[in-house]
Amino acid sequence: MSSTSGRQRAASGQRRSSGGSYGPSGANRRARPSQRASQPARSIASASALSLDRALQAALDVPEPAARTFSELGLPGPLVGELAARGIREPFAIQSRALPDAIAGRDVLGRAQTGSGKTLAFGLPMLARLALSSAALRQKAPHGLVLVPTRELAVQVAEVLVPLGQSLRLSVLTVYGGVALSRQIDRLRRGVDIVVATPGRLIDLLDRGACTLDDVEITVIDEADHMADLGFMPAVTRILDATPAGGQRMLFSATLDRGVDRLVSRYLSEPAMHAVSPVSTASDVEHRVFVLPASDKVAIAAEIGGRDGRTLIFVRTKHGADRLAKQLSRAGVDAAAIHGNLNQNQRQRALAAFAAGQPRVLVATDVAARGIHVDDIGLVMHFDPPNDHKDYLHRSGRTARAGATGTVVALVEPAQVREIGRMHEAAGVISTSHRVEPGHDAVRQIATSGTPIVVTAIQPHPAPGNSGRASGGRAPYSSASSRSGRTSGDRSSRTFAPGSPGRRPAQARPARYQRTRAAS
Repeated sequence: MSSTSGRQRAASGQRRSSGGSYGPSGANRRARPSQRASQPARSIASASALSLDRALQAALDVPEPAARTFSELGLPGPLVGELAARGIREPFAIQSRALPDAIAGRDVLGRAQTGSGKTLAFGLPMLARLALSSAALRQKAPHGLVLVPTRELAVQVAEVLVPLGQSLRLSVLTVYGGVALSRQIDRLRRGVDIVVATPGRLIDLLDRGACTLDDVEITVIDEADHMADLGFMPAVTRILDATPAGGQRMLFSATLDRGVDRLVSRYLSEPAMHAVSPVSTASDVEHRVFVLPASDKVAIAAEIGGRDGRTLIFVRTKHGADRLAKQLSRAGVDAAAIHGNLNQNQRQRALAAFAAGQPRVLVATDVAARGIHVDDIGLVMHFDPPNDHKDYLHRSGRTARAGATGTVVALVEPAQVREIGRMHEAAGVISTSHRVEPGHDAVRQIATSGTPIVVTAIQPHPAPGNSGRASGGRAPYSSASSRSGRTSGDRSSRTFAPGSPGRRPAQARPARYQRTRAAS
């Protein structure tokens, strides 16, 4: 793959954007220009975002490609077999669109909401291409990198990639804060193929010399807009600068504001653009607005929360989440809360219990809910209004996943009706509105909906340092290993024949794939 001059400048720590921007370190930051001088820069950035938005809209308007199987899309046999074993036989829309370009080695810019299948849209080509890489696996030097904004999303992505990677003898490591650094450092020292990381913890490891990105062949930035919302853009640009110029890069984002467009222009080279409609605006999602006094909100939330199906309730603050969960419990509705004040183990236990149906109601803040990956959430409730239409879409996208139907209800005080109406218009949502009180027919209709949940045993979550170790997996690092010297252009030219086995016979594979019984 050829790299543009813009990417080469980015890789050397120089910035293309006008105005103040962040370099790899504080010493390389440009002086902040005056406010008047920065106005043209903002105009240029707006024009860039608008141009990309139009291109993505054009990609959305492209007719759906002819139906093809995963094998016909070019995935290797072991991946196709593992997908089938998990009941995944037909690609979702974003996968059908993005996989051919991603497998061919092109950079990809994708617009897809949570629940659309985008994890497999970038994960499958990453695994397929790395399986054919002949570059030796070195200590501390992964070949694939997935950047995500939150710990929960890191865990979610790893849970998808780990079993698929095992089919190709590729290991996956999650790297995020809230857990011991020593375990992550030890795994990196032993060599790992793919790292799924939050920016802050990855920067910590880079600064300690515990990780290097010199060997990264494929980089993915997932939910780039949320990274921008959380203020991670300086860390993201520093990380991208540390990856080799010419490597494949894929970026997925619901929006292109707050600097996401600048990431695209600096780090993606003539990307293939693919987009699908937001899940939460699809025809299989019903949106309702319940207008009510503030004094009735808890009672109506409890009435609806007693339904048979799973219910995810959103609030704005951490204390509000705890308070509402306690209020619902006192009203006879078993509920749990998840928010940023909980440590990682507490959050994972809450998510595992919710997935198992114990309890059926989960109260969440926006940031904590980014990693919720439960396919059969039948109802999303906006107990507190979201900050903007983007948050409305992210919240609402937790229902109607994987082809299911769902309902979204907003509990709105009279003074908030116009605000919610503007959000719906910006989000492209059509809703029905009712003025309600406890026991109202519209409330009872939802309170009696939902398919009863089959309660299952709560599954313990694996320790992050142990994820991705395939049974009989990779050989430990050998100091004799060295890179093959193959160029990025060689990588981009590789293609898979449909149904190809996807990995070389054991005797033909590099030494890093060999594993003796003594090393097990």
